Amino acid sequence: MSDSVHGHEVLQLLLEYPQGLSKSELLLQMSQRFGANARFHTCSASDMDAEALIHFLALKGKFIDRSQGITTDASLICNH
Repeated sequence: MSDSVHGHEVLQLLLEYPQGLSKSELLLQMSQRFGANARFHTCSASDMDAEALIHFLALKGKFIDRSQGITTDASLICNH
């Protein structure tokens, strides 16, 4: 999976925005950082586009809702 970006990297990106990002802002940041056609994987899922990864991470409770959008906390990122 050398061409696939781990979801942890997206969560690390979100840590740079403690005030939160809207979903569209997060998608833009992901595109700029990882490329418009990037594929993503996690410890339990693979071959996701950016929209699918955001949906997956939301279902796993990895996001914190803020007034300006979503962010995360380091404690929500597994360390493996």
